[in-house]
Amino acid sequence: MDLASHQFMSYFEPEQAAHLCQIAVLESFAEETVVFEEGQAADFLYLVLEGEVEFSKRIDNNKYQTVAVAKADDFFGELGVLDGEPRSARAVAAGGSTLAKICSEELIAALQFAKGSSVLQMFSFIIKNLRYTTDRYVSQFVHKQKMVLVGEMVSTIIHDFKSPFTGIKLASEMLKELHPDEETQEWCELIQLQVQRMLGMAEEVLEFSRGSSMLVKKPINLIQTLRKFEKLNRVYFDAAKVDLVLQVAEVIVEADENKILRVLQNLVGNAVEAFGGRGGRVELTVTQTEEWAKIKIYDNGPGIPQAIQDKLFEPFVTYGKRTGTGLGTAIAKSIVDAHKGEITYESEDQKGTTFYIRLPKIAR
Repeated sequence: MDLASHQFMSYFEPEQAAHLCQIAVLESFAEETVVFEEGQAADFLYLVLEGEVEFSKRIDNNKYQTVAVAKADDFFGELGVLDGEPRSARAVAAGGSTLAKICSEELIAALQFAKGSSVLQMFSFIIKNLRYTTDRYVSQFVHKQKMVLVGEMVSTIIHDFKSPFTGIKLASEMLKELHPDEETQEWCELIQLQVQRMLGMAEEVLEFSRGSSMLVKKPINLIQTLRKFEKLNRVYFDAAKVDLVLQVAEVIVEADENKILRVLQNLVGNAVEAFGGRGGRVELTVTQTEEWAKIKIYDNGPGIPQAIQDKLFEPFVTYGKRTGTGLGTAIAKSIVDAHKGEITYESEDQKGTTFYIRLPKIAR
């Protein structure tokens, strides 16, 4: 955008605005370029003309947590200029950013001769940004505390469950030895698979709470993966009166099969819950392009409530459920992201929901 049309210039009389435009220095920043560090002297006010700038605070282990973002037509750095204190956060250009900077002495001089109404407008903008930043920081802090609690809870669950799970596994192996008929063998194998699956689910929640998703990638055939998913959930779908339809092409991807099964379980499980015991239909379709494997998950349920659509992939987002943590779709997205893939969805009230997952066929 043009510097003269930036909202900051509208706070001043034409002559003052023209002077500020004349003395402002334009500077372009490449992606991930530091504009200023936390603690540095506040010597300039910055106006964003193009791109974005992210602000972050230093946290444990020299990591940074994003607290705000400035976009085109925003300005930043004014607090340090006004109160003379060092920068309270780190500013990093998000890529392709063009900024105009005005030195602190010139800004203070311009404000001394600005109209009271103009100054009030500017301070209104500053206060609005402070409120937004505070709300975002508090929200992130609360989220972090929740994830710590989830991690501690899951660690306890895994520890406590290992003993009974071992007993279940040993009992099923003994049943296999005592009853060699095909049906008993199949049910015992299913019991063992489900026990391993439950431990895997708990481990994945633990990984998510720690902000990581450990992958064990290998070439997998999505036909076999989806058939395995169907086998593991056959009893569940029958009890819920759900018809599962598979339309699968021969597609090989390099992925962590257990993690992909977890994604399917979370998304399809949400669909089954949304049916509310009335039954329904879920379709899993796999296609491919030269670079991508595509998984489409459709259900003819009531659709995702409008109230949570914008935040569907955020942790602890749930609606109208008697049980659940609100982590299912967030974990699904974290797994897809870890595979360098993409996940999107479409949903329409009383007409159903479709999730679209793209996974790279070649490791990236």
